Parts: sequence; C-alpha cells; structure tokens
Amino acid sequence: MNSSISILFLLLGLHLISASSPTGHEPDQDYYKIQMLPDPSPYDEDSLSFSYYQQKCPDAEGIISRKMTEWFNKDLTLAASLIRLHFHDSACRGCDASILLDHEGSERSAEASRTLRGFEVIDDIKAEIEKKCPRTVSCADILTAVARDATVLLGGPYWMVPYGRKDGFVSLAKEADEVPMGDESITDLIEFYQSKGLNVVDLTVLSGAHTIGRASCGSLQYRIFNFSGTGKPDPSIDPKYLNYLKRKCRWASELVDLDPVTPMTFDAQYYNNIEKKMGLLSTDQELLKDSRTAPLVSALVSQAGLFSYQFAVSMVKLGNIQVLTGPYEGEIRINCSCVNSHK
Repeated sequence: MNSSISILFLLLGLHLISASSPTGHEPDQDYYKIQMLPDPSPYDEDSLSFSYYQQKCPDAEGIISRKMTEWFNKDLTLAASLIRLHFHDSACRGCDASILLDHEGSERSAEASRTLRGFEVIDDIKAEIEKKCPRTVSCADILTAVARDATVLLGGPYWMVPYGRKDGFVSLAKEADEVPMGDESITDLIEFYQSKGLNVVDLTVLSGAHTIGRASCGSLQYRIFNFSGTGKPDPSIDPKYLNYLKRKCRWASELVDLDPVTPMTFDAQYYNNIEKKMGLLSTDQELLKDSRTAPLVSALVSQAGLFSYQFAVSMVKLGNIQVLTGPYEGEIRINCSCVNSHK
C-alpha cells in the first residue's frame, strides 16, 4: 500500500509542476493535499472520537451493521442511495442530519432532494438503537456510519468512523438546491468543495462513488439530445454508449446505471469508463477534460487500489464537515425527521 500511495504522490507532484490553478495563480499548499486516515482519538465529550459510544452504547455499530445487512438483502440499490444521502447532508450545513428533517421548507422538501432515498432505513436503525440506548446516538452519527457500511456491502473499503456529532436544529430548502447536481463546471465544483474544506483530490475521489447507483434520464437528456442548445448530443460521449443512452432514455422517468460495466460493485471501473468517454453525467466526463483533475483520473486508472484507500480518507473528511459537538450546538434527536420538543 505504501508504494502505491507514493506513486500517487509522485503523479500529483508532476501535476503540480504542469498544471495551473483556475485563476492562473499558484494553488495553495492544501489544493492537492492527500491526507492519511486519522489515528483513533481518546474520548472527549466535545469532540469526535472513535470510542465515543464505547461506554454509552457499545452495540451501536453492531445494530447499524445488522440493520444495514437486512435492508441490503431486501433492496441492493439502497446502498448507493444512502451514500448519496450522506453526501447531501454533509454538503449543506455540514454533517448534522439536517437532510433528515421533514417539514415545510426543509432540505428534504427541496427540488434537489426529490430523488433522495433511504430515509426509512435511518428511521428503522434509529428506532432500534433507541430501544437499547435512548437519547444517546445521534442521527448524524447513524447516517455517517450507514454510508460506510453501505460502501462495504457493495465491496468497497472499510474505515473507522469517529463519533460524537450532534443533530442540527435548522434545515433550509434553499441550501439543498446549492448541492452539485451533475451539470456544473469543474471550476464550480472545485470552489464548492473548497468551501467545505475539501480539495481537488477529494472531488475526484468522491466522484468515484458514481461507480454505483443510478441517475434519472431526465437529468441527462440534454447531453443526449440537445447539448448546449445545439440540437445534437454531447460530442464527448462514446458513439456506442450514446446509442445505448438514446434507447434507454426515451423517457425522463427512466433510470440508468452510473457505471454501465460493474453497476453493483464498488470498484475503480468508474475511472476506466471516463477514459473511454463513458461518463454518464457531464461532471463525470469533465474530470478527464480538465487539466486539474485529468492526471488524478489517470493515476486512479493505472493504480486502481489507490481508489479504495483514498475514498476512505475522503469520506472521513466528508463526515467531519462542520460537525456540531458542543453541549449547546445541537441535540440527540429522538426521531430523526423532527427536532425534539423543548417544552
């Protein structure tokens, strides 16, 4: 593993020499930074810790794992949906379970959240944990662990999840509509990720979650039939793949696999697809066309094992965005879909 990581560092170093930043200035030192998985931290009431529930609810992870296996056996497609749900939660107000709040004007009610799935899985896990450890495990922690377990169930990497997040009180639909939807420019994506404390490596690697899951044809028909208002398809799509998409996406309500080769396996095939001009969303294919991300795609194609390692690192970072840990910053919801009553 160490030699593989060194190769990626070398490739990134060469990339830093040849690539320019979006503004034409030198990128800052964190722009392409690869981080290692954090070491387990000691318990602290007001910070994230791997041992946070060791005394409070020692079987929390076991309950989550067992419930995830039950749901996965019923519907394999839920795994990808739950990873996406975690991303949408973290991308708004940070990892605070705000996406789970179900009220008028919440993130969950936004147009961008219309196709999100898996809420019932979180509710089921929360109900089971409440039986064993009432008012102890936050919905934010459950959602973060669920995203990890979903990845593992599909053949992806395992990583340790630090716990101790509180659940937020606020959820606004307008913030959910700012989450990337697959038609942004790479510059817009890099700026969005940087605003969350993530870098271009995280962007490229977390995009690799598109190795599983599906997209609605309505979100990509413009690429197939009327790219940039030309009345023609996106010229960057492989012709054979384009013919398949034209047949598949006659109706906007149809669903199509993000990875046409290994759609139910968490692997690095996504990057091979991009090199073959088979990226489903425009943001997928743009990764190969942009000088800031193309070398990373090539590195992940040539060293597929690096994807699993770096995906775990980037997912830990994603789950640590703007977390609420202080005694008055959030709460432990009893029901994940609504804030507690404070009468």
